[in-house]
Amino acid sequence: MQELTLITPTFLFSAISLLLLAYTNRFLSYAQLVRTLKDKYMEDKSALTMAQIINLRKRLYLTRNMQLFGVASLLLCVVTMFLIYVGFQLLSVYVFGAALLLLIISLSLTVIEIRISANSLEIYLSDMEKVGKEKSMKK
Repeated sequence: MQELTLITPTFLFSAISLLLLAYTNRFLSYAQLVRTLKDKYMEDKSALTMAQIINLRKRLYLTRNMQLFGVASLLLCVVTMFLIYVGFQLLSVYVFGAALLLLIISLSLTVIEIRISANSLEIYLSDMEKVGKEKSMKK
């Protein structure tokens, strides 16, 4: 096995930092959407709005977990660098492996969240198609 150097975990820093930025932007857009959906639901308690609220709750849960696993991965990268620095080479390899696993979990949750987001858009598109068909039948 090749020795792990301080350079290896630092490569993940920029990638994980960008991921965390993307996750935070997603979370902020969800926060705005929650406020909008709340106002909309208070005015009109439609099934479409309730479906969007349920969908958004799942997405928020996934985004929170994506962030947690991403931060934990970054933290373990720092711990790996410290272990390399103090000379615990074998332990650093295992800690770095754990950091990679946490990053894999975070990215997997991202894929799931993207699929749910696409389903959310499908709900809107289906509703728009339904309204469009009703309008064309009335003509």
